[in-house]
Amino acid sequence: MVDNLDKLVQQKNELEKKIQKNELLMKQKQFYESNKERKLRTRKLIQKGALLDKYFDIDNLSVDDTESFLKTFAEYVKSNKPDKYKK
Repeated sequence: MVDNLDKLVQQKNELEKKIQKNELLMKQKQFYESNKERKLRTRKLIQKGALLDKYFDIDNLSVDDTESFLKTFAEYVKSNKPDKYKK
């Protein structure tokens, strides 16, 4: 009876260790995926900013000045955007 109980306790401990290991692996995978998504978004934002600087020649403007510049043209661009660029 005592041997049976010891075996059950040992099995329980082994299963708990497996559960902890799997939880850790899941957390690592989630971190990896969110980190990957964040890096892709960052890369996209950098590319768009570079295109903005290139085509509007505004690399000398501050962030606030760039925002003011874009606000000036935002309504016009939104209202005259070709259909293929609309959502």
